[in-house]
Amino acid sequence: MANTTQQDRATGALLGALIGDALSLGPHWYYNLDELRHDYGDWVSDYTDPQPHRYHAGLKAGQLSQAGYLLTMMMQSLADCDGYDEADFCHRLDTELFPQLDGTPMSGPGGYTSQSIREAWRRRVQQQRPWGQTGGHADTTEAIERTLAIAVRYAQQPQRLAQAIASNTVLTQSDDTVVSMTVAYGAVLSLLVQGHTLDEQLSGKLMKLVKTDQLPFHAVTSDNLQPPKPGDPDPPRVGRFASPDALLTPSYMAAAAIDPDISIEPAWKVSIVYGMPCAIYHQLPAAYYLAARFHDDFEAAVLHAVNGGGQNQARAMLTGALVGAQTGCSGLPQRLLEGLENSERLTGLATRIAKRL
Repeated sequence: MANTTQQDRATGALLGALIGDALSLGPHWYYNLDELRHDYGDWVSDYTDPQPHRYHAGLKAGQLSQAGYLLTMMMQSLADCDGYDEADFCHRLDTELFPQLDGTPMSGPGGYTSQSIREAWRRRVQQQRPWGQTGGHADTTEAIERTLAIAVRYAQQPQRLAQAIASNTVLTQSDDTVVSMTVAYGAVLSLLVQGHTLDEQLSGKLMKLVKTDQLPFHAVTSDNLQPPKPGDPDPPRVGRFASPDALLTPSYMAAAAIDPDISIEPAWKVSIVYGMPCAIYHQLPAAYYLAARFHDDFEAAVLHAVNGGGQNQARAMLTGALVGAQTGCSGLPQRLLEGLENSERLTGLATRIAKRL
């Protein structure tokens, strides 16, 4: 990281997420690891075609899933509008994505449409609800997968970052805990883009942003999570999130990654430790752990995320962004950049956003 620039790190975060998505396209959602190994061998190391009977059948190695499609849509909106413009993004959903959907899982760009997007489609298209009344109850990372681009764009503006990510998240997911964890991931990513490392000190830096009213989390403890002194008033609530605990998770995972008494070997088994399913509370600890353990090795981080099975697409996207922000675009393997479909266009788009920080 010492030799990277902020623009390089921002570009690396965006492209790292897209690479993670594409690497998982073939071996996505194998909960039976024996079946995964049977179809793809002992170690997935590159882009692969999905099997004919799997979720993304018909797509080819190096292409993106619908999560990557949505991230690219967000990136295009951010670049064209020079920032987050919710009306523009919603218009793109209405005119570019929703006409390709029919409300069923196995439809739409990328070959599979997630629960939160299906629910938003039903509320928006079938029920004719206005945006703002379209969020459902999916407890997944789908909002993170697109709003990570907002986190990159506003890496130096934590208040704007939190507001924009929260506002975009509730378009598809309305649960406050999901929203708070989504905003927390964005705040973590923003510090990495600034040049910080995912380590034991990172959560303390995030808590300082809470204490200075720059992140909308409620906290009553003093520095280093010490109890308040007798007579201290209850601090005013800042924003909507009752607890700052989502900001503490990354440093606990970073501590676990370097603790000699904690062994997860091989590292892909982090998916078993924290869980293979899609829920955000399974995905974030694993992504933070891998991004801290392999903070300077993008390929190792994302490949362990992919080879852990289950919802490896989300795990690899989130890990890829976090590690790409630490290594910078200059630290991404050239073969993975070149193997990504439309690599030149996506690199140009990521660079446009990175230049505006």
